[in-house]
Amino acid sequence: AIGQYLQSSGGKRLRPSMLLLAAKLAGGDETSTAAIELGAVVEMIHAATLVHDDVIDAAETRRGRPSTNVRWGNHTCVLAGDWLYMQAFQLALRQRSFQVLDMLIGLTQMMVEGELLQLERIGRINITEADCMELVDRKTACLFSVCARLGALAGNGDSGTQERLGDYAWNLGMAFQLVDDVLDFTAREKILGKPVGGDLREGKITLPVVYALECASVDERRLVETVLRRRSYEEVPFAAILSLVEKYDAIQRVRERAQAFTDKARGTIAEFPESPYQRALLSITDLVTERDH
Repeated sequence: AIGQYLQSSGGKRLRPSMLLLAAKLAGGDETSTAAIELGAVVEMIHAATLVHDDVIDAAETRRGRPSTNVRWGNHTCVLAGDWLYMQAFQLALRQRSFQVLDMLIGLTQMMVEGELLQLERIGRINITEADCMELVDRKTACLFSVCARLGALAGNGDSGTQERLGDYAWNLGMAFQLVDDVLDFTAREKILGKPVGGDLREGKITLPVVYALECASVDERRLVETVLRRRSYEEVPFAAILSLVEKYDAIQRVRERAQAFTDKARGTIAEFPESPYQRALLSITDLVTERDH
């Protein structure tokens, strides 16, 4: 039931799409069974991380609907996330490829370590730009990168092609998460599908807040500390935090960082010969920076 619920809850399916396009770009004229199966693998791993994330964050909504933990409870969701991981690896085993397993095990390790790092930093205000970038890498960019590498491998691309497509997707993943951090402040809740201002309410300092705190006065810093401590916007309204990040151009600075990563991704893909798949991967870069959810 949880699997059906997750499958029917929408989402962009960006990761498997990227994997399939990378397979085609690397030389796989026909969409191979390997590419399709690996697309399913990465989507299952992504779904497992979302289920576990919602338990850890005690989230109430995901993609505009009640989150899985609200519907089924934490105990069931922890096991469901584990089951999804195991299903993903069982499907990956069909490839009979140590290279595939090596990538997926390394990826899972990176993502779990990222989640542990984030938990360790919950409620702390002294978070640096480097701290934020490390989490963006471990929680999002590394999965994007592995998707493209697996696609290139399934399309029989050589190691150089795998590396270039992996670099493209890593930069895209960095941009994707930074845009996510911006949308947490600027999006409309109905479009985003979850409450705005959620990161700070959960005790997480993201890059827009880091940039704002670099310039903030002692009193302004206290506003952020209060939200972190209370885990709510009852005492300090979200509007006060939003005006703080806007006052110091923090949103714009993060958008510029995201754009720089997107430009690198575009530059890497532009080196490939023009084809429908190359153009599709180029257009994904626009989708990432211009999205509203």
